[in-house]
Formats: sequence, structure tokens, C-alpha cells
Amino acid sequence: MRLKLVPSLTKIDFFRRSYIPLGGSIIAMIVSVILFAVVGLNYGIDFRGGTTIRTESTQAVDVSAYRDALQSLDLGDVSITEVFDPNFAADKHVTQVRIEQQEGSESVTSETILAIENALQGFDPNIKFPSVESVGPKVSGELIQTAVLAVVLAISAVLIYIWLRFEWQFSVGAVAALVHDVVLTIGIFSILQIKFDLAIIAAILTIVGYSLNDTVVVFDRVRENLRKYKKLDLREVLNLSINETLSRTVMTSVTTLIALISLFILGGDVIRGFVFAMIWGVIVGTYSSVFVASNILLRLGVKRDWSNSDPSAGTQFANVDA
Repeated sequence: MRLKLVPSLTKIDFFRRSYIPLGGSIIAMIVSVILFAVVGLNYGIDFRGGTTIRTESTQAVDVSAYRDALQSLDLGDVSITEVFDPNFAADKHVTQVRIEQQEGSESVTSETILAIENALQGFDPNIKFPSVESVGPKVSGELIQTAVLAVVLAISAVLIYIWLRFEWQFSVGAVAALVHDVVLTIGIFSILQIKFDLAIIAAILTIVGYSLNDTVVVFDRVRENLRKYKKLDLREVLNLSINETLSRTVMTSVTTLIALISLFILGGDVIRGFVFAMIWGVIVGTYSSVFVASNILLRLGVKRDWSNSDPSAGTQFANVDA
């Protein structure tokens, strides 16, 4: 007996009022762009510049105690991360303390670094500081450019991949869904002012991959059904294909969300922003695969005159709950 969140055979008309989800997505994207332009993002140290101090101690790391020790110094955004390495000795505990760039200077001053070291030594007299590294505004600016380039190249690669595998109409629909997911993710981070750093860029690239996987599963079934049901119009084929893959889509999304929500609750502050981006990405990625990519494909139309049928077309395991 298998768990099924959605019946194997559904007959939902996803295009009965297709203008509502499509119009809602367009409005949400416009609002996200406006929020980004007006409110902006709460950039982390990676993008604003700052200083990273590496610490070593024989005493076990207590991140909250480190943060309490530095709170009185009024340093702004401080990130404390414990470093794990299998090559470390059992009594070697390493952390990275990141301090945002201070106003009026390109890096944290030597006096501030000394005050930080004294504050941490007051909590742990055996602590050592083997290295101090600063990220200036020029480097942080280059990181922003590189991050934007990484996202643009990923979406461009998807455009080419879908174009070669299917047709250009499929490609436009898939890329529209990916742009929708990325823009809405930036919008939610702008609204909530969650710290936006390189980990979030990694989450966005992961969201692109997840959303693409969902979209390709649906499009594979659409291509198969276009060959199989040559007399059905495109809307009916799209509805049939989405319904046939719906059980798989929902089961995959729900099981992924269960793991992500557990990490969000139990994973701690260090990865909470990354996990939140992933949770949001799974939700909007699933939505866009069904309502955005397919709606774009319906409006663009698609060629129906393949001369040779391909028995291997389609997703072989689309109905498998996994």
C-alpha cells in the first residue's frame, strides 16, 4: 500500500481561468522589482565588505556566548560560524567571526580587532587568532557581479538546453518560469529583509535546478501526449499531461518540504536564510511549473506535425511517487 497525496487519475482543469494565476504572477513580479529598487536587499558581509577573524581554541565553541561577548561592541552585522574538518584534532575548535564593513573605513580598524580579541579572550582565555582577513568594497562589488552572472548564465544554459531538447516555445515557457521564481525569491527577501549573502545565491541556483526538473517532467509528458493524441487541442493535452504528473509533482514537493522545514526549525541561525530560500523556491517552483510554464506554452502554441513518433519520449517514471 503506497501513500498518495493526490489520486493517480485527476481531471482538474488548470486553464479554466488561466488569466488569474498568470496575471497574479506578473503583478507579483512587478511588485518584487519595485521592492528591490525601492527597499533593496539586506546584503550580508559577502556583498557589503568586512573582516573575517579566524579563532582556535581547545574549549568547545558556544556561538551564542561568542555573540553575547561581542554585542557590547556595537559592530553591526556579526556572523559566527563553527568550522568542521575531519583533519582537526579532537581538542581543536575553530570558528570564523565575520564583521561587516564599518562606516568611514574600508576595513575594520586594528583597534576594533583588538577590542574583539579582548572580548573573546574574556570569555575564553585560551582562544587564539591565527588569521585576520578583510574584504573591501571592491571585492564585495565583484562578488555581486559574479553572483548575478552565475544566475544569468544558469538561466541562459537552461534556455539552450530546453530549446535543443524540445522546441523554442517550450524553452520560452521554462525560462519564464525560472525568471518568475528568481524574481519572487528576491522580492520576498526584500520584503522580509533577511540577510542576503552568497549562501542565498547558492539557494537560488538550486531553486533554478529544482524548478527546471519539475518543468521538464511536465514538458516531457506534454511532448509524449502531443504525439499520442494528435486530434486533441493543445489545452486538452496540457491539462492531461499536468494531471498525469500531478501525483509525482506533489509528492516530490511535499517530501522535500518536510526535510527543509525540519532544517529550518532545528538547523540553527547559520543556515536558516539558505533553508528559507529553498522552502520558498520549492513552493514557487512547483507553482510556476504548472501555472506559468504551461500557460506560456499554451499561448505560444506548438508544432504538431512530427513525422516520426518517438516511443521513448516522455518521462518513464512520471507517475511514481518519490
